[in-house]
Amino acid sequence: MRLTVEGRPQRNALLLGNHLSWLDILALAAASRTAFVAHSGLAGQPVLKWLCEQNGTVFITRERRGTVAAQVEQLKEALTDERPLTVFLEGTCGDGCELLPFKSALLSAVDPLPPDVPVQPVALLYEEATEIAWSGTEPGLGNAARILARTRPVRLAVRFLPPLPGAALANRKTMAAAAQEAIARELSR
Repeated sequence: MRLTVEGRPQRNALLLGNHLSWLDILALAAASRTAFVAHSGLAGQPVLKWLCEQNGTVFITRERRGTVAAQVEQLKEALTDERPLTVFLEGTCGDGCELLPFKSALLSAVDPLPPDVPVQPVALLYEEATEIAWSGTEPGLGNAARILARTRPVRLAVRFLPPLPGAALANRKTMAAAAQEAIARELSR
């Protein structure tokens, strides 16, 4: 991978990014030392769970309503760390052709936003996005094999955008909309 980093992540920021590949996680972790919010389904895979735990991943179980309060506290605790915390608001990987709608519900645990937490969009710009994207029904190992078999490097620019301003922080819906707009602007440049 040939990684270019533009801008800087804010300290203890909530990073909101677009999502195309498992490579996003490696690149963002390298560029910012961020922890991630992930669906608890990953915890069912022993190797993936172990890798996620090494980075302080916060697992969210959307189906188990009884654990919501504990998950909210876990997220808020993660946001008090000096490291950024990343949420991919598309909720899945896109196809590289267009940005998927951002799901504001994924920000429910941080609405209202804890004080002094900057919310910073981060755009992941792949040179050959459609060739890298992991979407649809492609098995994870198949996608990894396809990417690792490439004869040329994957080129990715990680662009940390300015933190969202006042009105955009009003609630989860305004945060998601403002982040999607900022990232869409970067992807179209």
